[in-house]
Amino acid sequence: MRSFRLLRMLALSLALVFVLTASMSEASFALGIKGVYPPWCKNGDPSVNQGYHFSPMTVDNNPDFHGNVTAVTLHPKSSLVIFIGGNIFFVLPHVVKAFMKKYPNVKHVFYITIPPGMLVRVWKHNNTVTLGNLTMHFSPDIYMAGAKKLHFTNRIGMTTGKIVTYGKNDLAIMTYKGNPYHITGLKSLGNPKLKLSMPNPAFEGIAHQIKASLVKAGGKKLEQSVYNYGVKSGRVYLTHIHHRQTPMRIMQKKSDAGVTWQSEAKFQEMIGNPITEINIPAKENTVALYGGAMVKGAPNTKAAQEWLNFLKSKECLKIFERFGFTAP
Repeated sequence: MRSFRLLRMLALSLALVFVLTASMSEASFALGIKGVYPPWCKNGDPSVNQGYHFSPMTVDNNPDFHGNVTAVTLHPKSSLVIFIGGNIFFVLPHVVKAFMKKYPNVKHVFYITIPPGMLVRVWKHNNTVTLGNLTMHFSPDIYMAGAKKLHFTNRIGMTTGKIVTYGKNDLAIMTYKGNPYHITGLKSLGNPKLKLSMPNPAFEGIAHQIKASLVKAGGKKLEQSVYNYGVKSGRVYLTHIHHRQTPMRIMQKKSDAGVTWQSEAKFQEMIGNPITEINIPAKENTVALYGGAMVKGAPNTKAAQEWLNFLKSKECLKIFERFGFTAP
């Protein structure tokens, strides 16, 4: 009788596991965490007709390409194509929606939110990019990045004209919800037992601001412990796209923490992902100034100028302020 009860309890337990498994997505069950895979911004595609949504979570996933590339290619005079540094991917859907409402002459918007250095590489490769086996060509109207990067792109002939600045942002430490590793600030990142996810200086401009802040907090020794010895020992993982990889790695328990823009950590908290933001004091922080400029040879100079005008508006600033950005 006792054996029968045990078998019955085991059967009920297995049935419960089956129900739970069926109710979870493939990615959620594999990782035990919901929402680990981007895109986290569900309304990030400005295309009017989005067609069939094919985005299996555990196969290729390209959340930083937004919109209908065919529409902007066929209708360049009613379209706007934006190359923009990826760390504001979660603000762009709101900004684009407000812009298109104010400027109804723009019917299609396509934007790419990968690191600024990668966007320059795309431009140098004739504005062509390949994702897996899919190759796309598009001609950008606008390039947006840090103000220093824009001065560089003006010098190399990628952008032209006046640089419009629209917001500021500073750094923060991102870690798992509740701060289980008891991180108190940048000096904690020198702990050899702490696994870090950090932006790669070869691709992401934020890495240079982070290095400067590490020096402010603990001298060259702290900066070297992270970006030199930490990388060599394997405890520091260098990202290619930190705004996707760092929160993913933290939620997957592959990394314990990482430095990002504070707006990114705030966004992860806002949408309920198990992420905690740890502030970096002003004396150790490094502020970035964001801007935009028209791409040389832009297919739609009128829409490009309208976008730059909109970036300077109070309406646009209010949207950015909701996500932690401040006025320039």
